[in-house]
Amino acid sequence: MMACVGGVVMAAKEDGSRLSETAGVSAADGRRRAIEGGGTAGFPGVSGSSRRQTRVRWVIVWLCFTGTAINYVDRANLSIAAPFIQREFRLSDAAMGLILGSFFWTYAVFQLPSGWFVDKLGPRIMYSVGVLWWSLFTALTALAAGFASLFALRLGLGIGESAAYPSNTKVVSRWFPVRERAFATSIFDSGSRVGTALSVPLVAFIIVAVGWRWSFVITGVIGALWVVLWLRYYRNPRQHPRASADEIDYIEQGGGRVDEDVAHPGGASPRWGQLFGYRTIWGMMLGFFCLNFVLYFFITWFPSYLVDARHFSLLKLGFVGAIPALVAVAGGWAGGLFSDRLIRNGVSLTKARKIPMVGGMLFSSVIALAVIVPNGWVALGLLSVSYASLTFAAASVWSLPADVAPSHRQVASIGGIQNFASNLAGIGSPLLLGVLKGITGTFVLPLIITGGVAVVGAISYCFLVGPIAPLPVPQELSRSV
Repeated sequence: MMACVGGVVMAAKEDGSRLSETAGVSAADGRRRAIEGGGTAGFPGVSGSSRRQTRVRWVIVWLCFTGTAINYVDRANLSIAAPFIQREFRLSDAAMGLILGSFFWTYAVFQLPSGWFVDKLGPRIMYSVGVLWWSLFTALTALAAGFASLFALRLGLGIGESAAYPSNTKVVSRWFPVRERAFATSIFDSGSRVGTALSVPLVAFIIVAVGWRWSFVITGVIGALWVVLWLRYYRNPRQHPRASADEIDYIEQGGGRVDEDVAHPGGASPRWGQLFGYRTIWGMMLGFFCLNFVLYFFITWFPSYLVDARHFSLLKLGFVGAIPALVAVAGGWAGGLFSDRLIRNGVSLTKARKIPMVGGMLFSSVIALAVIVPNGWVALGLLSVSYASLTFAAASVWSLPADVAPSHRQVASIGGIQNFASNLAGIGSPLLLGVLKGITGTFVLPLIITGGVAVVGAISYCFLVGPIAPLPVPQELSRSV
C-alpha cells in the first residue's frame, strides 16, 4: 500500500516538475504576448483575443465536488451494508456502533497533519494520495472477516479521507478570487450532501445485485478512477496549460492566492503551532464545532426522530427523509452566492462573511421549535430550514481559511484545524443526544440543547472571530522566510 501511495507522490512530483518547466514557460510567454498585443498564444486550447477569459477554475471546483461526493459515498457505504454484515459476522448493535464510529477517531485527529501536508506538498499530490488511500481501504473492506478487521479498516479509511477538505480549501484559495470564493466553496461542500444521498440507492443496488462485499470493491474503484482524472487535469494556476493569462490575472487581481512564493506582506509567517495563539482561530474552531454539532443530528438521529417522535412509517420516511438534505444543497449554494454578492456590492469582507455565518447559525436554532409544533410536516419544515441554514453558513465558514491565513503556507493547515474541532462534535453529538434521549425518553431535551448550541456558534462567529483579513504576524510570533 505504501509503495502504491509513494508511487503516486513521485509520479505527481515528476509530472508536475516537467509541466512546470514547459507550461510555466508557455504561460509566461503567453502573458508577455498578451501585454504586447499578441493574444493568448502559448496557452494550449486557448485562442483569439487576449481578453478572452477561460473558465478552468470552474472545471476544477466541480472536480473537487466529485471528489467530496465520492468521499461521502465511501464513508456511508458501511452504514448501508451494516444489516448484512451484522448478520454474517453475528455482530451486536454495540459492536457495530463501535465500528461505525471508529472512522471519526482517525478522521478528526488526522485533520491536523493532513492540513499541514497539503500546505507542504500541495493539493495535487495530497488529494491524490488521500483518495487513493481511502479507496484502497474501502476496497479492502470486501476482505473483512469480523469485528477486528472491520474496525481497523474504518480507522484506515478515516486517515485517508482527512485530506479531502483541507485540499478543497487550498484549491479554492489558489483558483478563485475573493468575490467568487464562497460560491466555489459551496459547490465542493455540497458534494457531501449529494454523496450521502447517492450512496443509498447506489450501494443498495450493488448489494442486491452482487452482494455487500462487491459494493466496497466497486466504490473503491470509482475513487481510484477519480485519482487518474485529478492527476491528469489539476495544476496550479500558472502551470495549467488550459488557463489563459486573462483568467490568471482575474484570479490574482481579485485576491486569489495564485503564487506559492508570495509570503506574508511583512516577510514572515507563523509556525503551525503558533496558529493556536490567535483568538480568531479559536473562534473558528468553536463556531464550526457548534455547526457540526447540529449537523450531525441530521446525519445520525434524524430518521429515528421522524419514526419515533413523529410516527412516520418507514415508507413515508423513504420518501420525505431526503427533503432536508436536498433543501440544504440549495441553502449552501445560496449562502455562497449571497456572500459573494455582498463583496461585489462593496460590502467589507468581514460583513460579507459574518452576516451569512451568524445569520445562518441563528436560523438553524429553529430546530428547537420542532419540539413544540404538533404537526409532523411542520416539524419537518423547521428541520429543513435548520439544515439549509447550516449549509448557508458553511459556505462562508469554509472560505475563512483562505481569507484569514497569514500566507499561502497556512490555508490548508487552518482548514484542517477548524475541521478537527468540528469533527469532535461528530464524535460527541450523537453520543450526548442519544444519552439524553435514553434518560428522558423523548427528543425534547436533545433538540432544545441542539438549538442552544447553534446560538453559541453564532456568538462565536460574531464576537470571537475578529476582522476577516490575513492574520497579523507579531514580531515575537514570527520567523523569517
